[in-house]
Amino acid sequence: MNVNRQRKTKDPCPSCALHKERCICDAIPRLDLKTKITLIVHAKELKRTTNTGSLALKSLVNSEMKIRGLEKSVLDLTSLLTQDYQTYLFYPSVDAVELNHELISKSKLPVQLLVPDGNWRQASKVHYRHEELKNIPRVMISTPNLSEYYLRVENTKHGMATLQAIALALGIIEGKEIEDKLLFLYNRKLQETLKGRGLTL
Repeated sequence: MNVNRQRKTKDPCPSCALHKERCICDAIPRLDLKTKITLIVHAKELKRTTNTGSLALKSLVNSEMKIRGLEKSVLDLTSLLTQDYQTYLFYPSVDAVELNHELISKSKLPVQLLVPDGNWRQASKVHYRHEELKNIPRVMISTPNLSEYYLRVENTKHGMATLQAIALALGIIEGKEIEDKLLFLYNRKLQETLKGRGLTL
């Protein structure tokens, strides 16, 4: 069901972006993992109350954000290319391979996932505009999104919220318990957002 509506939340919580009466900050876990999540987010995405990537960062101690799309500023991601991690760009391009246990087992290094965050068009630009990432392997999860409700319209059957995608990826890398904690947070975000729109799951 399309529940995407262009209206601003009044008096939002500065942390979870929901109305203060529907705040879900009590559901945000603090997970200190070996895997590093680096969110590459478009500046316009940070203004959207349906954004879930920021919730992922608040949950994951070993994470950081890089902001692209700022005026008069070119984002250079070279600093992310470190020998401390096996780095993957988490984006379903035509050359992306499945993120699974077999792939993860090929390296003894901890994983760094570079996760584009924004609408489909914004996220796709990370894939082909950043030359410094051209040799970074692309990975994807082919599990279709069968949810009836969405925070916003998805362009493909594999489309899902950033927090959902990160949860599934960390389920593969770090284990089901981590996946479940992040999906619980996502579902709380979805439920409270729907309530604000007069809908329920």
